[in-house]
Amino acid sequence: MHPDLIFVPLLMQIVLTLILLIRLGQAREQAVRRGEVDQERRGLHDDAWPDSVRKINNSIRNQFETPVLFYVLVICLWLLNAAGTAALVIAFCYAGLRIAHAWIHTTTNVVRIRKRLFQGSVVMLLLLTAMLLLALLSRVI
Repeated sequence: MHPDLIFVPLLMQIVLTLILLIRLGQAREQAVRRGEVDQERRGLHDDAWPDSVRKINNSIRNQFETPVLFYVLVICLWLLNAAGTAALVIAFCYAGLRIAHAWIHTTTNVVRIRKRLFQGSVVMLLLLTAMLLLALLSRVI
């Protein structure tokens, strides 16, 4: 397995964020056309927008929380030549869980399902963190 493949799930996470940003623009435009937006409050207040827009906006915010840790972990594993098959599988699982989380978040928004997907993605981050720690320890011991 080529270690550079670890960047594929990282790119998947980036593309997810970009798709959500594009979708947010479309949803906002549609909401404005339908007259669902409080024009005087829209610049500073999320509650000026309908729920359909806020769901996407909230999902975008989520893409700048735990995914930031994912980016750092992937880059560090790669730099330490520790981006092997196990790290790649875990990274793909993380990206897949984040995609599923964003899908639920922006559609049905069933919190119970969203929570389980989020928890699964955190477990993947914990595994990647453990892998990074082991890689670091193996270099200094």
